[in-house]
Amino acid sequence: MRDRQPPTMPSASCSTDVPGPSRGWIRQIGARLIGFLVLTCSLALAACTSLPRAPYTAAEASTSRVLDIDGLRRYADEPVTKFSFEKDTSTATKSYLALSGGGADGAYGVGVLNGWTAARTRPTFSIVSGVSTGGLIAPFAYLGSQYDDTLRELYTSGIAESLLSDPSIMRVLFGSGLFGNTRLRELVARYVGPEIMAQVARENAKGRKLLVVTTDLDTQRTAIWDMGKIAAVGTPEALKLFRDVMAASASIPLVFPPIMIDAEGQGRRFQEMHVDGGVTAPVLTLPEALLSQDRLPGNARMNIYILVNKKIERNFELVSNSTIDVASRSLSSITQSQTRSIIFSTYDFAKRNHLGFHLSYIARDYPAPPSEGFDTAYMRALYQYGYEKAASGQAWTSALP
Repeated sequence: MRDRQPPTMPSASCSTDVPGPSRGWIRQIGARLIGFLVLTCSLALAACTSLPRAPYTAAEASTSRVLDIDGLRRYADEPVTKFSFEKDTSTATKSYLALSGGGADGAYGVGVLNGWTAARTRPTFSIVSGVSTGGLIAPFAYLGSQYDDTLRELYTSGIAESLLSDPSIMRVLFGSGLFGNTRLRELVARYVGPEIMAQVARENAKGRKLLVVTTDLDTQRTAIWDMGKIAAVGTPEALKLFRDVMAASASIPLVFPPIMIDAEGQGRRFQEMHVDGGVTAPVLTLPEALLSQDRLPGNARMNIYILVNKKIERNFELVSNSTIDVASRSLSSITQSQTRSIIFSTYDFAKRNHLGFHLSYIARDYPAPPSEGFDTAYMRALYQYGYEKAASGQAWTSALP
């Protein structure tokens, strides 16, 4: 990583490349709005500027830590010896739930979880990992069915629609996101307070793990945050970090501004830039060596459940020969391929090591959302679809798509 410019010379560059979110998000924001954004950026290059940041180096980043405490997060590319589990005393059967990204399609995952509760077959998870919208769901899935109503409210009441209100081209030109992140932060703060932190800390003390994924843009690495350890710190600063990580995991580039997280390395303090975990890891299953038989919590076998909040089967679609449609279809294909690759490698590992493998995802023929944003009617229908599949025992398959 190149060192940043000194604070007396803040960067003032502007690129003609306008990054785009996944196809689902382009559909939600609206092709016309994105087209207008591209045109505006093209005409306003001279006015485009970046906000200055305090510089720090790659060496400082390599030793960075948050809250002056080691081990609150790890990076996915670190040696497996850096990861550790305490013995899980909560249950004899070990279950790992991995929640993917998917935006408004997170309503599917919430429906599956609630339907799973209704079927009375939902396990207590030893590990829960969440990416993007899965990062918002993860703490409540981790704490159990007592928060089913909370998740249903989050994804079906219409409150999510406010996240994509009040778009501003000026935020893109002079900031870093089409929509501000005030509403996202407020939403997280409304549902995640000291009581949630205390409950997560208690479960963490039993050896259960709650992991939320962000992307560190400065280092281009996948950050895996140990939310239980953060909760166990128990300070107001820890609560702020807990909320920041959840918001960062769902901060889709261009759509929402990045979340800046205070860190320290080699005696210097600086801010790291974190965005949606799905940029580098659409769904997280832990390193293979950690999931192998002799490294599991309590040396037990594990059932792996991958809950994908999107469609993962390939489908035919006649793509319009336009810049926006070609770009969005291409990015959608990249994300889908990454997700499938992770699923396939996890399946292969599970079979080789005699672990349980279970997969759930939105069927290829399920209707696409009819309008932009977090369409409440669509999310309610998708929630019900997931609920009915799980309640009837049809949500999970052990076969690959």
